[in-house]
Amino acid sequence: MDQQYTPLAQPILYRILDANLDRTREGLRIIEEWCRFGLNSGELAEECKHLRQEIARWHTMSLRSYRNTTDDPGTELTHPQEEQRSGIEQLLQANFCRVQEALRVLEEYGKLYHPEMGRTFKQMRYQVYTLESRLLAHERHKVLQNSYLYLVTSPGEKLFAIVEAALQGGLTLVQYRDKTSNDEIRLKTAQKLCQLCHRYDALFLVNDRVDLAVAVDADGVHLGQDDIPIQLARQVLGPQRLIGRSTHSPEDMKRAIQEGADYIGVGPVYETPTKAGKAAAGLEYVRHAVKNSTLPWFAIGGIDMNNFDDVMATGCERVAVVRSIMNAEQPTLVTQYFLSQLHRVRNLRTHKVLPS
Repeated sequence: MDQQYTPLAQPILYRILDANLDRTREGLRIIEEWCRFGLNSGELAEECKHLRQEIARWHTMSLRSYRNTTDDPGTELTHPQEEQRSGIEQLLQANFCRVQEALRVLEEYGKLYHPEMGRTFKQMRYQVYTLESRLLAHERHKVLQNSYLYLVTSPGEKLFAIVEAALQGGLTLVQYRDKTSNDEIRLKTAQKLCQLCHRYDALFLVNDRVDLAVAVDADGVHLGQDDIPIQLARQVLGPQRLIGRSTHSPEDMKRAIQEGADYIGVGPVYETPTKAGKAAAGLEYVRHAVKNSTLPWFAIGGIDMNNFDDVMATGCERVAVVRSIMNAEQPTLVTQYFLSQLHRVRNLRTHKVLPS
């Protein structure tokens, strides 16, 4: 298999290849375990396994025999960021970076080892890029599917404390909405909120601003009817991020589904100061969504503890709130109340006690 190079260079080359083959297999195994046990995705786990097996084919005993861990100065190198992970997403991103960097090393040094090795690992690197996008999309869609309460924020001095309190109560979906602050403030706020949400393995979305969502590595964006087209947002965000769309009528809903939204907002159910001057779509539109939406959807607009039962009586399963949590004295308890009621309604419908 070997090409011609000096006797001195051969051990060095073999050690480089061995170390990076190990690094690639280790990183892929960490990713595979999450695909298997965290996402319950046999398809993604099988893809990781296939890549590991292909790498193992190149990891021959002739390469392993040159391993010299005792004299390797790299074993002492570390970085504080490697000693902790803020959540599953950061863990996965770190290991994807590790795998991709190692594959690039194998691609370049592999050209000295065997004519096919460089080409093989170049293609594998692109496969891993695609796998990363698919896994992130799968992960986000899974969290979305399991999210029944959606918090849309409003500006305030206690913004971060309120959001964290809601996250502690079990919230898994947050949208950052701020129509008045300048971009510098919005960027700093979005960055901090994104980090906070990911610490609790919750999704973080940005209202309206696709550029801001990309800048802070948000999980997606929520677009109003007057915002840019979904297709354009998808080109900027890529396939792995979520795009939501506000809808106010059956026609809006149909169009959002056709354009490829990942979820929709249905409302406003009641008149609300958040949408000043916007007429309520009412419970009739919620009933329409129950029967016709093929996407996850959230009833939104003036929903609170007083009218919650009326909204649920339509067959609705998911709600989005603003003031009910943002203005609450105890956001954690209010979040837990909403989640417990949503869970109770789903259980009753599962056992046919309530109509769906």
